[in-house]
Amino acid sequence: MTSSTSVPEGKTTGDLDELKRLLSQVSDLNAAAGLMSWDQETQMPPEAARVRGLQMATLAGLSHELFTAPRLSELLEQAQPGEDETDVALLKVTRRDHAKATRLPGAFVEDQSRAASEAHHAWIEARQNNDFASFAPHLQKMIDLARRYADFQGYEEHPYDALIDDYEPGMRVAQVRSIFTDLRERTLPLLRRIVAAGDATDYSVLSRPFAPTAQREFALKIAREAFGLLPDFSRLDESAHPFQTNFSRSDLRVTTRFDEHYFPMSLFGTWHETGHAMYERGISERLERTPLSRGASLGVHESQSRMFENLLARSRPFWQRYFGEFAQAAPDVARGQDAESLYRAVNRVRPDLIRVEADEVTYNFHIMLRFELELALLEGTLKVSELPEAWNARMGEFLGVTPPDDTQGVLQDIHWSAGLIGYFPTYTLGNLLSVQLLDAAKQDADIAADLQKAEYGRLREWLVQNVHQFGRSRTPGEIVMGATGRPLSADAYVTYLEDKYGDIYGLS
Repeated sequence: MTSSTSVPEGKTTGDLDELKRLLSQVSDLNAAAGLMSWDQETQMPPEAARVRGLQMATLAGLSHELFTAPRLSELLEQAQPGEDETDVALLKVTRRDHAKATRLPGAFVEDQSRAASEAHHAWIEARQNNDFASFAPHLQKMIDLARRYADFQGYEEHPYDALIDDYEPGMRVAQVRSIFTDLRERTLPLLRRIVAAGDATDYSVLSRPFAPTAQREFALKIAREAFGLLPDFSRLDESAHPFQTNFSRSDLRVTTRFDEHYFPMSLFGTWHETGHAMYERGISERLERTPLSRGASLGVHESQSRMFENLLARSRPFWQRYFGEFAQAAPDVARGQDAESLYRAVNRVRPDLIRVEADEVTYNFHIMLRFELELALLEGTLKVSELPEAWNARMGEFLGVTPPDDTQGVLQDIHWSAGLIGYFPTYTLGNLLSVQLLDAAKQDADIAADLQKAEYGRLREWLVQNVHQFGRSRTPGEIVMGATGRPLSADAYVTYLEDKYGDIYGLS
């Protein structure tokens, strides 16, 4: 008999051990479902889609059932973490996740998974056929499910608050609106000055023929040598929409897509997803097969992909170092070019239609558009049938361009077909954080010197120590404060854009 429930330092309770075992099983089920999802986008025969959707719904249901079972709930309430910081964080995060999960009926979870699988394939066909009408019923289903999800979770001011909280814990609509308004006011004048300045170089190089096989070899070579994406724990495949997924820190899957006449799509898409992958790789092994073994938030995750894609791979030192290897991989593209001209070309600023191909200055306007449309759909002030027209109108308002068809407009993103409503704002939050983190890393003189030589080993180590290793054991705010010493702000990002593009475009 004991008179205290305290746990000696270094010890755990039997309840905590059993809880960890059950959480590992939940993790394994989710990994199996993730593998099926990766397969359906890269390898699966088209005819398998119907049954695959049922299989994935079954796994989602089993995972939800195990995670919300009475025994796990009992263990979660009774477990004591002792003095171990990881165990303390595990219980805190799991209790948060559990509270969200137990608000959802199992039938709803299965319906959501099944609807997302069906919507995904409907979106692929609609995109190929430029046929929004065929996708509209599926999108309406995803919007209805998002509203129901928000009602299950509860919210104080706006249903969107319950959705974005899944991707960016603690973030609210009011905060996003404030950030976006401020960012728009501070970057729109810069965009107008750049557009008025005219071309900074000959951009025809971007559309010169570059065989997809050679693109893949060069993109993967850089991902491995510069960014650390080694074949022992990763692979690169092709998909309709680039993404990164992983089933452990030792099993990272990156996808990209190719256009023979626009090589930036595959190169920067691969390096973007490599940034995501290396975040997952850097999470501590101690956190594997637990709810902590993921990125702290999608905004933090996006900061890593945007850092690799833009701050590193679109930098002048990067092209000074790798232009020679690029010229060997694509001699017809590189003919008549040098490192400086290619650097200016891949940093072209041009209001355009496609988000994933947008430059650093215009990208956030694409996100603002999607955020506003999501709010309107959830509020019911915009009908799904009216979405293409509303999309085109906002593209004209924000960027002065109008899509010629829905494939290049409202159908371009995978997110809505997957039910990822509330996801888009995290891209802009990641943009802001990427510069703030890199500025902090450059306070180390050795890292700053390495960056001028396009050497990234020490930077990757800094990111592992200050960002990656913690997974979800620290909140996004704690990671930002710990790594940079101040809360997230747009200041560093705006300064970066003004300095970089003021130089490229000769702005006073």
